[in-house]
Amino acid sequence: MPFNIFNAPVKVLQDELFCSKNLTVDVVRLDMIHPIVSGNKLFKLHYFLQEALQSSHKTIITFGGAYSNHLVATAFACQAYGLKSIGVVRGEMPEQLSATLQHCTNYGMQLKFISRVDYAKKENAYFLNDLITEFGQAIIIPEGGYHPTGAKGAALIGELIKENNYSHICTASGTTTTTAGLLLAANANQTIISVPVLKGMTDTEERLDFLCGNNYKKEQLGIFNNYHFGGYAKKTPELIAFMNYLWQQHQLPTDFVYTAKLFFAIYDQIKNDNFSPGSNILCLHTGGLQGNNSLPAGTLLF
Repeated sequence: MPFNIFNAPVKVLQDELFCSKNLTVDVVRLDMIHPIVSGNKLFKLHYFLQEALQSSHKTIITFGGAYSNHLVATAFACQAYGLKSIGVVRGEMPEQLSATLQHCTNYGMQLKFISRVDYAKKENAYFLNDLITEFGQAIIIPEGGYHPTGAKGAALIGELIKENNYSHICTASGTTTTTAGLLLAANANQTIISVPVLKGMTDTEERLDFLCGNNYKKEQLGIFNNYHFGGYAKKTPELIAFMNYLWQQHQLPTDFVYTAKLFFAIYDQIKNDNFSPGSNILCLHTGGLQGNNSLPAGTLLF
């Protein structure tokens, strides 16, 4: 892998709750691998980057919104390896770019803004052909790496934890690509827990069928619904207070879009005895901390 994926320490969380329930909870800090290409995004990009490096066109086209961590990670990785990057952005071009999109341009990404109506066509073959006509041959990465190639990359996360005997491996889920990778890499005795951060996300199993094919066992999947706090990127005072608790108790920074919802779900499920005594639980810190910059100053203690 182009970046050092083994720069992801595993932290043991010490908490009275865990002791009282006779189980352990660790967190693998994927957010610490790299300051920009951090978290799960690096893994999902891995095989797409390989394909682009081996191609004659050396070009990647991908998709995202104005605050897309995926776009920034792609732009930076492409710059690092001499690849051309094009980002198709949802929405009309603003008078002033978001900080996220400004970072993308700083890393050499060419941005193409399209309407939300057109963006909804981003998986349509005719739409994709039009992009190839406009920009030339390229590796096309779906939004968030949502593709079997992205899941194959996410499976590399298993390399970080293969020596540990975890009973449960837990992740927040948006596109479900990381969940798919964990299922592909799971040992026979492990359960993979998905915590959807989108409201009304009822198609997880259909997504996994696309991402994994028949290469996973459905009985190894657990889904903890109803921890979306109102929907994608939504938050409540309760969630913010929990984020500050995690910082005070564990010096663990989280973001309100993904990781805070994951840990809230795991804590709540432990409190309600939905993990058996003796469970060894691992949570993935998938990055995205820059999203907290949108919160008013003083909201968080970190």
